[in-house]
Amino acid sequence: MIRKVMGIVISTVDYKESSKIVNIFTEDEGIIGVLSKGCKTMKSKLRAVSTPLSQGTFYLRQYGSGMSLLTEVDLEISYKEIRKDIFKQNYALFLLDLASQVYRHGKQKQIYSLLISALAKIEEGYDAEVITNIVELQLLKYLGIQPELSCCVSCGNKEDIITISSYKGGYLCKRCVGGEFVYSLKMIKLIKMLSLVDLDKVKRIDIRDEVKKEISIFIDDYYDRYSGLYLKSRDILREFSYLK
Repeated sequence: MIRKVMGIVISTVDYKESSKIVNIFTEDEGIIGVLSKGCKTMKSKLRAVSTPLSQGTFYLRQYGSGMSLLTEVDLEISYKEIRKDIFKQNYALFLLDLASQVYRHGKQKQIYSLLISALAKIEEGYDAEVITNIVELQLLKYLGIQPELSCCVSCGNKEDIITISSYKGGYLCKRCVGGEFVYSLKMIKLIKMLSLVDLDKVKRIDIRDEVKKEISIFIDDYYDRYSGLYLKSRDILREFSYLK
C-alpha cells in the first residue's frame, strides 16, 4: 500500500553502500524515518530529493511493521536561494536540527509550522540571523524554559527594566541588578518583540549589527544553561558567524 505525507527532509543517515535512511519532519505524523533505496547512485530519481531541505509530498510503501520505503517525491520547494548561500544554508540546517530536537521533546505540531515559516522567510531574503533568533526564542516555550519577559524576574516590578539575565532567567529592574551585564535598551525591547511576533506577518527587518550580536549572545547562553540540547549544527553556525 502506498501512502503519502507532506513534509521536509531534516537529516539523512547512510545505509549500506547505495542507500540512506531519510528523516522527514511531516505535517501530520511528526518525524519519521524512511528508506531511500539506491538514492546514492547517480541515476537514482531519489538522489536529489533525499537531502535536507527537500520539501514536498513523499510517497511511501509500507511492508508489514518494518520501515517504509520511499518510492517517489513531488518536490514543491527546494530552497534554491538558501542552497547557494553557505551562510543561509548553515542557518537553515541549524533550524532543521533545532526544531527536530525540540519536537522530540514535546511533539507539538506548531513547531513544524514555525520551521516552515522561518525557512520561507530566509528563502525570500530576510535576515537569516534574525529569523533564526525568532525561532530560537519562540521554541523555548515548547521546552518549558522561556525567560520572564513581562516583569522583573526577581521582584515582579514592571517598571525600570534595565537588562536581561540568562543566569536569573529574565528581565531585571534597576533595583535588582547585581553585577549582571547591562544590555542595550533596544536589545531588551527586541527580545520581547521577537519572542511574540508572528513570522508570517513579518514584512521588514532592520536591526543594527551590534544589537543582533547582543541578542545572539543572550540566546546562546540561555540555551547552554537551560535547554540540555547539544547541536553540532550550532557549533558550526558559531564558527561561520566569525567569518561574516
